[in-house]
Amino acid sequence: MRAVPFRFENNTFWLLDQRRLPFEEVWVPCQTARDIAAGIREMVVRGAPAIGVTAAYGMVLAHLSGEDLAEADALLRQSRPTAVNLFYALDRMKPHWGSLEASLREAQAIWDEVQETELAISRHGAKVLRGQVLTHCNTGPLATGGYGTALGAIVEAHRQGRVTHVWVDETRPYLQGARLTAYELQKAGVPATLITDNMAAYLMGQGQVDAVILGTDRMALNGDFANKIGTYGLAILARYHGIPFYPALPLSSVDPRLENGNSIPIEQRSAREVTVIRGQPIAPEGFPAAHPGFDVTPHHLITGIVTEKGVLYPPFDEALRAALGVE
Repeated sequence: MRAVPFRFENNTFWLLDQRRLPFEEVWVPCQTARDIAAGIREMVVRGAPAIGVTAAYGMVLAHLSGEDLAEADALLRQSRPTAVNLFYALDRMKPHWGSLEASLREAQAIWDEVQETELAISRHGAKVLRGQVLTHCNTGPLATGGYGTALGAIVEAHRQGRVTHVWVDETRPYLQGARLTAYELQKAGVPATLITDNMAAYLMGQGQVDAVILGTDRMALNGDFANKIGTYGLAILARYHGIPFYPALPLSSVDPRLENGNSIPIEQRSAREVTVIRGQPIAPEGFPAAHPGFDVTPHHLITGIVTEKGVLYPPFDEALRAALGVE
């Protein structure tokens, strides 16, 4: 059974509130672009492909609610700065502002393509996985609206008998691994064990990790990529232990404007998300905390890049440009 992050019914876009999982399944109704922007910003919905689909339907809702389309577009673009799929989807919607019918068709097309793309990513990624796999953050259907990227590959590899067990990083401070990836793997019937983020090195040193695969929020043309905070550290650990390390992503997550990862904007989130867990303080009141939402992993730590067109190998700048069809 696949989890579903959203649905569109009766001119309302419903978001499954991922902040409340796995303890409650609560659906949040959105009827304006402002509602959608708030849902993205407050992480009711998260994951780069899912954010893209949601933003596209935000423009549909702007039509339906009579909002100024330029203002709605600007508001949605400000909701999460790192995930490039947000901007990709809004750029695709812009030529259709003149027609509600055309906007709805384009939003549905984006959603359909997400599902087709991620099915291909899952099949290609399954081929490079075996044994025990470690993943970070959440890259299943809840983050995508399709089959998932990295987690889709894991589930497919398990179906084929290639993957026997999954180590799930809890993914502090927002706990996407503990709350969402564990929830999805349980629904999919894949054997998995939850670990704290700082246990990865121990498991790798014990020979209990055969590959690392995780998602991508934005990738530069040389293969540098931004993903949930903690990814860079995992890449260093995997390189030290000689473990294959794969980011998985749709090619729409590659930003052709960026030659390298130095210019990827890193979202700085609330310190409260570090110092408070589900309403329970875990640090002294008022104590400062840093919270970069993402980090950038340099391409030289990557074994291969899993895309809908196959697994790309070094030199990544040449492979990515060929896959994208850019000079």
